[in-house]
Amino acid sequence: MFFQLNLIKQTLVSVLLAASVIFSAQVQAHGGLALAEDLCILTVGPYTMHFTGYQPLTQEEEFCEDIPEIGKTVVALDYINDELRPLTTEVRIIRDTGSEENLDDITVYHLPPKVYPSASIAVEHVFPEKGKFVGLVTVTGGAEDYVSRFPFSVGEGRPTSWVTIILPVVIIVSAGAFFFLRRRQTEVTNAA
Repeated sequence: MFFQLNLIKQTLVSVLLAASVIFSAQVQAHGGLALAEDLCILTVGPYTMHFTGYQPLTQEEEFCEDIPEIGKTVVALDYINDELRPLTTEVRIIRDTGSEENLDDITVYHLPPKVYPSASIAVEHVFPEKGKFVGLVTVTGGAEDYVSRFPFSVGEGRPTSWVTIILPVVIIVSAGAFFFLRRRQTEVTNAA
């Protein structure tokens, strides 16, 4: 009996450990936008910016990539590299049509090129409908011009995390296996 209980405990611990390793190693990325050390980082050529998005009227939490709901959205871009301060930055949001030939026709928001010595850019836009979009952040004035493109969706809600789906299943299956084996061991002990 001791051997089987020990085996059950080892199995349960192994399953939980494997699940935690799988889920803790997740990295989310969308074009030039990535989640790193709990910070949303936007890469524009050799430069990086901290990206923070939120919806003051509908959401309490910040988001990094997809915009959960339609409506007023605020995005703050804060320079991480001081080298960006004298350069011009342009921000544009376009409908994702698969082509960028007629930018003016598909643009839903445009913040013209400007120098931001404060190292912070605020973008406020009301998304009236759901859809697929592309954010374009262009930095000019250095050795080269750099453009970061990151696709995102609006109004599709928050994606369900794998942890919230699989972890309860792992726990239920592990508990079921534990009680099944325990009951079986009790039946074997009582029969002997």
